[in-house]
Amino acid sequence: MKTMSVTDVARNFRGVMDGIENTCEEIRLTRNRKTIARIVPESAEQTALEVFGDLYRTLDEGTSDALARAVESGRRRSGGRVSEIRDPWAS
Repeated sequence: MKTMSVTDVARNFRGVMDGIENTCEEIRLTRNRKTIARIVPESAEQTALEVFGDLYRTLDEGTSDALARAVESGRRRSGGRVSEIRDPWAS
């Protein structure tokens, strides 16, 4: 993680932002030698399927199998229309 003073960032804001974009490196901002903030690069966009795949890989085998069965049974029951989504807050 890179550390920069608020003054340096203000003087070279565009260059700092370009650097964050290119290197994906987090920057710690300091004022009077005290850390006051961090600039964190935005994470890469992921599709829902990629996020689900990441989640699936973190589960133990029993839980992942149960989740896969639940998803598959939901596919067979549902036609996939927005109008078929159940409102969880409805009584």
